[in-house]
Amino acid sequence: MRFSQRVCVAPMMDITDRHCRFFYRLLGPDIFLFTEMLHSSAIVNGDFSKLLDFDKSEHPVGLQLGGSEPKVLNQATKIASKFAYDEVNLNCGCPSSRVLAGNFGVALMRTPAVVADCIKAMKDGSDVRVSIKHRIGIDDNKDYEFVRDFVGKVRDAGCTLFYVHSRCAMSNLSPKKNRKIPSIDMLKVRLLKRDFPDCQFVANGELDSVAKCISILERSKDLDLPGADGVMLGRAIWKFPALLTELQKAFYPEKNIHSLRDVVEGLDYYYDLQKNRGIDTRRVIRGWANLFNRQKGAKKWRIMLGEGLKPMEIYQMIFCS
Repeated sequence: MRFSQRVCVAPMMDITDRHCRFFYRLLGPDIFLFTEMLHSSAIVNGDFSKLLDFDKSEHPVGLQLGGSEPKVLNQATKIASKFAYDEVNLNCGCPSSRVLAGNFGVALMRTPAVVADCIKAMKDGSDVRVSIKHRIGIDDNKDYEFVRDFVGKVRDAGCTLFYVHSRCAMSNLSPKKNRKIPSIDMLKVRLLKRDFPDCQFVANGELDSVAKCISILERSKDLDLPGADGVMLGRAIWKFPALLTELQKAFYPEKNIHSLRDVVEGLDYYYDLQKNRGIDTRRVIRGWANLFNRQKGAKKWRIMLGEGLKPMEIYQMIFCS
């Protein structure tokens, strides 16, 4: 059975909403997608249909939850099971000050016993596979032994799928600065795979090309260490969505790839559908603006899209004239 999380798009706050995921699915038919992080309390106490509903074309897609209360996470997972997500993921990596103040996200790495209880509660709430996304450390807890012991505790709770953001979280830095400081350390991903061969590890962090993805997936002959089981890309996809098509071609060459014209036609259909439903089209098009980045005409595409012109109309004016 092929590992479906071989290539993934990271859950990104205020980015990977349902409109963005529809767009990414057109570019990468087999890429595993994730929702934005949704707090478990918001699902339990709010309009869960509005938060959780998604288009069937988005499969395979995982739901990422935030929270630190096992009972609430159990309830949220039970509710989410009605929507047929392919995976439910617990966020143990977000370093924002608001998340840290709420004692979830990367703060959970300091309390692996709590994470273990959360994982057990989520597994009790659904038959869908449960995973976590975490860092390789937090603040002064930078040694490999820290993340190794964390993974071991969570593995013992029944979790066997780990998305490893291979940068230490620094609570004294803004999330923006923490995207660059400290440096990425992919060695720890390889060490985790060596020490927990029964688990699957998806590497995340500064993977912005097909070549980098292939490199971390391959066994290191020099170090005699295994490669990761999968790769997860975030900001690189936001800035350059067409990279999804390159990844699709590299990792799923047997599948048909949509041409950019086909993609735009799909966006045009979706644009009309959402507009007719009364959805604010400014929200719908946000992720589409970077489609032609690195190509001539990219700036005009972004400007005209922001002015309210339909995707196919813009495409024909810029790229077919």
